[in-house]
Amino acid sequence: MAGESKLDKVLAEAREYKAKRETGYREQALKLYPWVCGRCTREFTHKNLSELTVHHRDHNHDNNPSDGTNWELLCLYCHDNEHSRFEELIRYGSTTETKQEAATYNPFADLKAMMKK
Repeated sequence: MAGESKLDKVLAEAREYKAKRETGYREQALKLYPWVCGRCTREFTHKNLSELTVHHRDHNHDNNPSDGTNWELLCLYCHDNEHSRFEELIRYGSTTETKQEAATYNPFADLKAMMKK
């Protein structure tokens, strides 16, 4: 494009590189892991799969072992929360990092019995 600025060209190349990189490890992670958020346990289908992201546990997006040991699937909300917490850790420092366990409560566990009442 003749009217394209140098900045536009650099941004387009960066977006293309990011999309190409994500396609590789995202596809691998979706084949390896069940389509469930590792934090809130929300389940995903083909219809809403775009809301499920691949999180790099060590926050290094170039560390993509084929066995998936550096990945976990997180929904958009949990992924944003994880990165916010990491940024706060970097900015403000901390001697301990708190781990957030996956949710285990299932509000519909006894639904069939409740429906019989």
